[in-house]
Parts: sequence; C-alpha cells; structure tokens
Amino acid sequence: MRPEQWQQFKAAARQPGRHYPVPLALIVDCPWIPAYAGISHWDYFFDPEAWFEANRKVLEDFPEVIWFPSWWSELGMGAEPSALGTRMRIYPGRIPDVEHLPFPMEELERLTPPDPRTDGYMALCLYRYKRLKDRIRQAGYCVPVVAARGPLTIASFFRGVTELMTDIVDHPERTKRLFDLTTDLCIGWLKAQAEVLGEQVEGILILDDLVGFVGRRHYQELAHPYLKRICQAFPSEWIKVFHNDASVAACLDLLPDAGFHVLNWGLQPGVEAAAIRLEKRLCLMGNVPPLEVGVRGTPDQVYAAAIQALDQAPYHPLILSFGGATTTGTPPDNIRAMARAVGDFNARHAPAERRGAEP
Repeated sequence: MRPEQWQQFKAAARQPGRHYPVPLALIVDCPWIPAYAGISHWDYFFDPEAWFEANRKVLEDFPEVIWFPSWWSELGMGAEPSALGTRMRIYPGRIPDVEHLPFPMEELERLTPPDPRTDGYMALCLYRYKRLKDRIRQAGYCVPVVAARGPLTIASFFRGVTELMTDIVDHPERTKRLFDLTTDLCIGWLKAQAEVLGEQVEGILILDDLVGFVGRRHYQELAHPYLKRICQAFPSEWIKVFHNDASVAACLDLLPDAGFHVLNWGLQPGVEAAAIRLEKRLCLMGNVPPLEVGVRGTPDQVYAAAIQALDQAPYHPLILSFGGATTTGTPPDNIRAMARAVGDFNARHAPAERRGAEP
C-alpha cells in the first residue's frame, strides 16, 4: 500500500464511529496473486524478482484498493509450522499443502523453540524483505504491517486439527504448553519481520481460524490469554488486526479485550448484529461474501453486496472488505466493482459527514 493509504486505514481503525471516506482494504496473498500476475507459485515463492513484480502489478492495477497487509512475504500457510517439523508440499500451480507429522506429545518439553531468522521457510520470507525493502520504498510503497498465523492455527498444523480439538478437551494443560510454544513462535516471527523492515512497521495481522472452532469457555481459557499476550508484545499505538473467517460467535465481544482494533471475519454474524455486540469497541473489516459473491457473482451483484454492507450499522466503524481473504478465482472486474461501490458511497456520504451531520 501507499503511505497515505496506511494513514486512511489507521484513521478508520481508531475511529469510535464510522470514518469517512470509508476505506476499501482486501487481504491478498499467494492464493490470488500468482494467477493474476501470470506466474507459477514456484516463481512467486522462490524468485524474489517475480514476487516483487507480481505484487507491484497488483498495486498498480488497483490503485483504489488498500491491499492488506501489503507486500506480504509468505509461503501459504507454511512459514511458521515449517519451523516445527511439518511437511511442506509446494506445487507450481496452486498453494502449498502442510502435513502434520506424528509427534509424541509427551516429548513436547524437549522440542527446542524455533528461531524465525534461521528455521523453516521463515528465513526465506525474511530474505525477500531484506533484499527488496528498499526497492519497495523507492517505488512509493510501504510495508506497515507484519503478519503471522495465530497460536491455535500453528498448533493445528503441528498436531492436526482433529487431534488438537481432542487435546483441548482431554489434555488442556498439555495443550497450554503447546500454545505457549506457538505463541512465542508467533511473537518471535512478527518481531523478526519488524526488525528487518524497520520503523515503517506500525501494525500486526494475526490470522487464526482455529479460534472459531472452540466455544466461549475454551476460548476464554485456551485462546484469549495467548492472543492477548501477542497484542501486548507490541506497542500500544500499533494497529492490531485479527482475521478469522471460521466463526467468531463465541468470542466476538471479547476480541477488543485481547487488544485488537480491527476484525476481518466471515459472513456470520452480519454487520448489524456484529455492531450491536461490539458497541463501537472494534472496527469491522468486511463483509462482502468472498465465494458466493466475490468469485461466483457478477460485477453488478458485487456492487450491490458492497453497498448493502456499507449501508448497515452506519454508526459503527467499518473498512469495506471481503468476509475473509481474496479467494482464488476472484475476477478482477469484481474487485473493480467493489472499488466503484465504495467510491460512490463515499461521494454520497462524505459531504454530509463534513457538515457534521449524521451519516
């Protein structure tokens, strides 16, 4: 994103009510960018020049969009769990697979903490930043946000989803030790990225769909403390964004207390219901359906869905986005339709807001 776009995002994230103009911000990474740029995933992951040009093409072709978190150096879901001994399968034409390998949980205490600077594919992602951060800045862009998978998601790739859900119920104390390890890995990974990128970093993005797999009691005991620890590891003035498009029904009203400022969530609850529960304590980032509308819909349907999301809960802070990441197969014209919708909406509402009227 451009520096002025980051200022727009920050203003919307911190506003106690609806901020005008409403930004359009879309999470984008390897499921969408290589195909749009016409390159293989191998090139995108392993050729720094191809990665740079692909990201620049997206930013130049869609200047109205805040691509978030901007110049994301990642390797699908695999950067963090690759440092814990998971198996990565990397294909030329699609996102990688991450396979957990059998591990005796009784030996968990002997597992050495990973070093993001040397272990797994995190080192490759850091190399991209080290090599290209000056060129990114010289091109007029910034990388103000660093990203990491959250502690439950990292643990699910290490342990397996079914096994982890069983552990949460049957072995909560052992599971807490695993979450201590994955939380430290998450924090260390974010700090390593921020160290390479320098003072331009002013925010974090935590992606943890597995938080949506547990009920409220287990969230409070086995997720909330670790998410809060991550947020508290970074300056209070930084913007903290949480992505979970599985379900936030059990924890929605608790996320502000964890330290987050922005939530990118799925389709349930809707904007109005989420706003009622949050009472302006958290900026919502959504809520255009990413698959049914974003991928399968026409530009007119995307435009209508975007206007509908913008019209809901007009008193509540909102950043227009998909209800999740930019999904594989999303047509570029549908993204342009979202940009037209937010542009038209802002043109109608910004003048009234400047006069001090209720939007």
